[in-house]
Amino acid sequence: MSNSSSITEFLLLPFADTRELQLLNFTLFLGIYLAALLGNGLILTAIACDHRLHTPMYFFLLNLALLDLGCISTTLPKAMANSLWNTRAISYAGCVAQVFLIVFFFSAEYALLTIMSYDRYIAICKPLHYGTLLGSRACAQMAAAAWASGVLYALLHTTNTFSLPLCGGNAVDQFFCEIPQILKLSCSQSSLREVWVLVGNIFIDFGCFVFIVLSYVQIIRTVMRMPSEQGWHKAFSMCLPHLAVVSLFISTVMFIYLKPLSNSSPSLDLVVAVLYSVVPPAVNPFIYSMRNQELKVALNKVISLTFSTAGKLLTCLHK
Repeated sequence: MSNSSSITEFLLLPFADTRELQLLNFTLFLGIYLAALLGNGLILTAIACDHRLHTPMYFFLLNLALLDLGCISTTLPKAMANSLWNTRAISYAGCVAQVFLIVFFFSAEYALLTIMSYDRYIAICKPLHYGTLLGSRACAQMAAAAWASGVLYALLHTTNTFSLPLCGGNAVDQFFCEIPQILKLSCSQSSLREVWVLVGNIFIDFGCFVFIVLSYVQIIRTVMRMPSEQGWHKAFSMCLPHLAVVSLFISTVMFIYLKPLSNSSPSLDLVVAVLYSVVPPAVNPFIYSMRNQELKVALNKVISLTFSTAGKLLTCLHK
């Protein structure tokens, strides 16, 4: 048994034991990571370059793409490196940094998804006041509040987690450093650890969840009163992508963080962790661009311009 002062590194949970499966895991994660970089990068470029997309909805979507890039870059590169080099180790400082960044990005993203539900509520339920309530200054302040809340939440949870004495070894039952798994190594009583985690989640996360639910209740009531099918289609096209992202994000995060630590299954935790930390950042760009015609047009322009530029460069090099 060791305490936290003597721990210099942690051992992460491997995805596979054989070398062949480790390389397969590396290849799979590399493909997902590149897809996330490409998808979110295209979203960022399209929104930044197309002046027609300089609206509150796309401004928040740009922030979401940045958070998704940060989130997946916190977990996947280290997991890929461990699979490639056949190791499990992560330094103590690296583990602290992972915990801080994961909590920061997920807290900020949750706050941003809450703000985006408010944006959808104003756009559908109070369209005449949209420009007044969601001006450029108000949008910048709300986005800054989301990022700031992520920093505060990450500082509080990281400090609280690593201030506990760790005497349960250094093996983390997850492919990245995660608070519930670090708490398993603590010398404190498990019931007390769970209470602290639950208290933090209930007051902040549940409040955001209630706000999102109430926003969509009002949105559905407004949509049901619309006389035309075209209005229904436009409203649902605006809301369904956001609702799909929120549902996937909340369901998986709540499962992993609100279940009792004593009833934890490493294999199940591993699958759920992939679902909430890897899948959303990779699929969010496709979810948001699937039913959004304006974004599709902007993305097509970016892709066409990229291929055109690449073709000209190749022609020049050939000459």
